[in-house]
Parts: sequence; structure tokens; C-alpha cells
Amino acid sequence: MIIAQLKKRLQGYQVPDLPEDFFLHPEEQRPRDQAAVLIPIETVQEPQVVLTLRSADLSSHGGEVAWPGGRHDLEDETLLTTALRETREEIGLHPEKVEIIGELRPFISRHGLLVIPFVGLIESSETLQANPDEIDAIFRVPLAWLQNDPRSDTNEIARLGEIHRIPEYHYEGHRIWGLTAMILKELLVHGLGVRMD
Repeated sequence: MIIAQLKKRLQGYQVPDLPEDFFLHPEEQRPRDQAAVLIPIETVQEPQVVLTLRSADLSSHGGEVAWPGGRHDLEDETLLTTALRETREEIGLHPEKVEIIGELRPFISRHGLLVIPFVGLIESSETLQANPDEIDAIFRVPLAWLQNDPRSDTNEIARLGEIHRIPEYHYEGHRIWGLTAMILKELLVHGLGVRMD
């Protein structure tokens, strides 16, 4: 039921038009560096999103909860290629095992990267393996739990003239916040019709 709803709603979702300066580096007026992430959703009886806990030893976002993904490389044909390559490197998920069902609006990370999220379905039988150089843990959060909007707090972030009201979640000892939560909110609102302020 949830998976069918996700597919139907994301097929009809249009990425909103954003101002041209959204895509430009504010000081150098060149295109922003780009990154892409995958929102993996396991198609089990109770569908769940797959998240990672980044290694505490990493210089960027160390010890934070994140979607698998990373910076676009020149060798990557597309940003989807980037998301799938990085996902394989981080959690061992092969690209051919992912059914892409949608793309969400772009976001700007706190380091100024333009981040494109892709939504993909994976079978529950897929064995995921954390790359110890990058990932301390892989964990899952049921979509049904998230649909009830169990946020512990709401944070406001101003970026490029937009005010984002971002939910913060705590699940089994993990803090889901910041850009990861912004993207999760977008999935819940546009993929599942959850009403969130």
C-alpha cells in the first residue's frame, strides 16, 4: 500500500522551479559543485528507509546520520550515476538492485553543495555491508512510524531566502536532523502526502 502510494505520487511530482542564483556559487557566480544521494526504501511488509551513520573519523559530517551518496565525479555520466556509485561504495548495494521511482527537489548543503535526492526501491533480501572507512552503521526507520510525524523538535534554517522548518527525529539512539531530515520531510510530504508545517 505505502509502496504503491509512493510510486503513484512521485510519478506525478514535478521538481519546482527555483531561481537561477540557487544553482550558482554566491561569491564566484559559477555553477555550484554537485552531489547526489539515494533514499533507499526496503519493500518489506512494513516498508522502511535505509540510513547510515557516518564514521566519526570523517572530516565532513563525521558521526552524523546521512543518506548514502556524495560528490559528483567527472567520470559519472549523471547525478543518478553518482548516487548509485556512492551507495555501492558506502553500503555495498549494487545499482542493478535499485528501482528508481523518483527524484526530489534539490537542496543546498551547509557547505554549499547542490544536492539532488533520488528515491529507490530495494528488495528486503539485499545484504548491505557498511564500508568501515566511511560508515559506522546502517539502520532502518519504518515509513509507518515516520508518517505519524513523531518529531522530537522542529528547527528553522534560512537558506537563500527560504525558511525551512525541519523536523528532528530520534530513532533507536540515532538523531536524524539537518539536510537528511530536510530530504526526509520532502519524501514524506510529496511521496506519502503527510501534512507537515
